[in-house]
Amino acid sequence: MEQFIDDLPPMDLMRSEKMTFVQLIIPVESAHRAISYLGELGLLQFRDLNADKSPFQRTFVNQVKRCAEMSRKLRFFKDQISKAGLLSSSRTVLQPDIDLEDLEVQLAEHEHELIEMNSNSDKLRQSYNELLEFKIVLQKACGFLVSSHNLALSDERELQENVFSNDAYVETASLLEQEMRPQSSNSSGLRFISGIICKSKVLRFERMLFRATRGNMLFNQAPADEQIMDPVSTEMIEKTVFVVFFSGEQARTKILKICEAFGANCYPVPEDISKQREITREVSSRLTDLEATLEAGVRHRNKALTSVADHLAKWMNMVRREKAVYDTLNMLNFDVTKKCLVGEGWCPLFAKTQMQEALQRATFDSNSQVGIIFHPLEAVESPPTYFRTNTFTNPYQEIVDAYGVARYQEANPAVYTTIIFPFLFALMFGDWGHGICLLLGALVLIARENKLSTQEMGNYKEKMGIEVELLARRPNGVDRDAHTIGLVKYQDPYAFGVDPSWRGSRSELPFLNSLKMKMSILFGVAHMNLGIILSYFNARFFGSSLDIRYQFVPQMIFLNCLFGYLSLLIVIKWCTGSQADLYHVMIYMFLSPTDNLGENQLFWGQRPLQIVLLLLAVIAVPWMLFPKPFILKKLHTERFQGRNYGLLNTSEVDPEAEPDSARQHHHEEFNFSEVFVHQMIHAIEFVLGSVSNTASYLRLWALSLAHSELSTVFYEKVLLLAWGVHLKPDMILDSSLVLGNVVDNSLSAFLHALRLHWVEFQNKFYHGDGYKFRPFSFASLTEDDD
Repeated sequence: MEQFIDDLPPMDLMRSEKMTFVQLIIPVESAHRAISYLGELGLLQFRDLNADKSPFQRTFVNQVKRCAEMSRKLRFFKDQISKAGLLSSSRTVLQPDIDLEDLEVQLAEHEHELIEMNSNSDKLRQSYNELLEFKIVLQKACGFLVSSHNLALSDERELQENVFSNDAYVETASLLEQEMRPQSSNSSGLRFISGIICKSKVLRFERMLFRATRGNMLFNQAPADEQIMDPVSTEMIEKTVFVVFFSGEQARTKILKICEAFGANCYPVPEDISKQREITREVSSRLTDLEATLEAGVRHRNKALTSVADHLAKWMNMVRREKAVYDTLNMLNFDVTKKCLVGEGWCPLFAKTQMQEALQRATFDSNSQVGIIFHPLEAVESPPTYFRTNTFTNPYQEIVDAYGVARYQEANPAVYTTIIFPFLFALMFGDWGHGICLLLGALVLIARENKLSTQEMGNYKEKMGIEVELLARRPNGVDRDAHTIGLVKYQDPYAFGVDPSWRGSRSELPFLNSLKMKMSILFGVAHMNLGIILSYFNARFFGSSLDIRYQFVPQMIFLNCLFGYLSLLIVIKWCTGSQADLYHVMIYMFLSPTDNLGENQLFWGQRPLQIVLLLLAVIAVPWMLFPKPFILKKLHTERFQGRNYGLLNTSEVDPEAEPDSARQHHHEEFNFSEVFVHQMIHAIEFVLGSVSNTASYLRLWALSLAHSELSTVFYEKVLLLAWGVHLKPDMILDSSLVLGNVVDNSLSAFLHALRLHWVEFQNKFYHGDGYKFRPFSFASLTEDDD
């Protein structure tokens, strides 16, 4: 058997790639080029040998600061281009290769020029806005002043006719009456302030003026005919022109302070109509000149931004790469005496040849007299986990990694997730009609895969599941002549799904309940057995015979003596058409194993078989719990027997070892109590989990039944009823209802399938305590790395 297993061909995704720990000794003159070539290759994960140093204490901190400053300037250019509404040129612009120093000078010149143009443009825009507001105030305020002047004239005429027509009265008029005679606004002390304010502040502004002057003012307002651009947010704002009439210097001071607090701009408006017209013509002339100047400035600025946009993507990529190279160089140790850089890291075993070729090319291109030393080392720490995936397997690998990254060389659940996950999803989806809708949606996503390839998670999670809708609700054909005994068919009346003769019968729901519940148990037990079998392959791969004898074997015995036996009873009941009560059989297998089964007996010798299986399940519990900790203690005692002296430090054994190197050895003390408690927890968790996990698989039955019944009610009570009442159905409403139902069912089925994989399946063999292989690669750089 072992020879047969050894002869099986290896699976690509079953085990992570073999990794090797390597050391690089790079001369200073070829360090930058060597790291750049390794970044293009993207198969080496560097180890930070300067973790104890702050970022400002590292060797290439100045170069990193320069790159960060250039990145800031490039982001500034990008923001300016987007605000101007310009698009980066997609055409390839021929430009000679430029080094980092020349690029830094060019970026500084472009930034200085752009900042100066923005400053001039802001000043011109502010002047233009002030003139435009002044023009609007002149137009609106003149109407207020003319109307108030006409009102004053009419009041004066009426007063002269009624009161001051008698000459004798004028001679004997009192001082108070003389004060009440109408005079001009200047002689009587009546003044006004005109200006413009945001429309949203008018109500609060008027209320504040009324309270400050105690009602001794007259507030007139009119909306502005034009919107004015805000120089900060570049948004068009609606404003309102106001004129406030008041009397007294104290009121004037208060009104000006309130205008300043509310951000209102005040403009002087003469009372003379001829002066108003003259100022309006002058303001209009200056506005025309400023518009021409602003348009010329915008054209010049857009031309400068266009020249930058043609090279922006290339420059950003160049600076991003340079910064990544210097960040990586800061992870290396700088040897001043030998004038070289020492680095360590992990790389896949298959990539050693490619890396050596890249380093040789870097030595040749940099004209270095000394070559780069590349040699493997032994490491105590666990290597990173690296799986080579494609566009189809990557989403399933991401699902597994979301739970935990696989330990190095551990069996990868993603191999089986690619098949089992869509299968369980289909079991819970429960309706093949909605499955067709989901299939069509998945085909659209596949057709647009290239456009959607930038997303982190692919859209393949569901497209496999919709092709295996086993628990269909509406079969293709109907043949009432078909008859069954148990689940043995004597005719072939339907292509898939259950017998259509159950459709619409009174026993449809009890039959489907029983069928789907039993199928859920069968699939669950098979799924958990697969997980335990994978734990055997893990133990055999790592050479752990203890895990095989004292973990795999008792777990298989315990699970299959109880729930494997239940699965056997389900299959026998289906095949024989027996009416035995399986609940009664399983309950009394524990309570009264020696009692006669009576009519619940399914086969000869069932009672003694149940007693044997129960005894094996009871024996399997201490088998899992006690032997392994005591054997580990014995092996540890024999290994270190007679060693009264501790090992020397690593630096004394190996004088060439780096202080921060991964080659440091750590001798851990064996703690029997900790090992025993861990084994006890693991055994108890498996025993209790066997029951709870089997019950958890009943969610396959519950969700399938719920979704299928919901789809049936929705189809019969909504769609068919709507189509029967209305001659012309509302296709938009019906489509939206169908889509909502499909999305709801898909989400719930996806989440529960995820739960079954993460908890019920992977806890049987999957540790998930590894860490991902994250190599230094230019291809993985994003805008966030700027």
